[in-house]
Amino acid sequence: MKGIFRNKKMIAVVGGLTAGFLNGLFGSGGGTVIVPFLEEFLDQDEHTSHATAILIILCFTVVSLFFYGRNGQLDYLLALKVSSGGVVGGFIGAKLLKKLSGNAIRKIFGVCMLVAAVRMVVG
Repeated sequence: MKGIFRNKKMIAVVGGLTAGFLNGLFGSGGGTVIVPFLEEFLDQDEHTSHATAILIILCFTVVSLFFYGRNGQLDYLLALKVSSGGVVGGFIGAKLLKKLSGNAIRKIFGVCMLVAAVRMVVG
């Protein structure tokens, strides 16, 4: 069993399976799981991990979108409204990512994850 987890391809598939499952179940799991996974298990730096996670999340999103849409669980107007701000925010975030150190990115990401965790637990 130990030999399986030395294989980077197998590690990547297992990490993707885990994050994809969480994304499909909760509509989340992309950044919260993939970024630390890329850094810790696939030895990617912070900049590459965050940028690559966006592409990975896109793939998860397309699959989940199909199933949520098929079940009639999408609010297209709300998605359009939120996406209009999200596009601008994504542009600003991508520009800022290039300027931050890996340490700063890790700390900001950690604080965001802590805030999200507290909000989920407290309600």
